[in-house]
Amino acid sequence: MKRALVCVCLCLALLGGLAAPAAGQTTPFDKDLQRLAEILGALHYLRPLCGAADEGQKWRKEMQALIDAETPSGSRRSKMILAFNRGYNGFQQSYRTCTPPAEVAIRRYLEEGAKISREVTGRYAN
Repeated sequence: MKRALVCVCLCLALLGGLAAPAAGQTTPFDKDLQRLAEILGALHYLRPLCGAADEGQKWRKEMQALIDAETPSGSRRSKMILAFNRGYNGFQQSYRTCTPPAEVAIRRYLEEGAKISREVTGRYAN
C-alpha cells in the first residue's frame, strides 16, 4: 500500500506538466481528473480514519496542488471540487470507524488513483 501511496503522490506532481486549457474549455482528461479528485476526497476521509493520522491534510493538499496545476475556472473548477467533496462525503456517511471494507477501499483507491495519474501524464503531459 505504501508503494501505491508514493506512486499517487509522484504522479500528482507530474500532472503539473499538463497544458492548462483556456478559460471555459474542457480537456479530454477532465473526467479522469474528476475521478481523481473524487478519489482524493475519499482518501482524505478514509486514511486518517484508518490510522494514518500523521497524514493530516495531505490529500486535501494534493487536491489543492491538482487545482493549482490545472488552474481550472468556472464549471470545470466546480466539477473538480464537487467530485472531491462527493468522495469525502460518501465515505463520511458510511464509515465512522475503520473497518476491513474501508481498508480495502483505501487500497483500491490508491491503486486506481496511481493508474489514472500514470495514464493521464503518460498520454497528455508535455
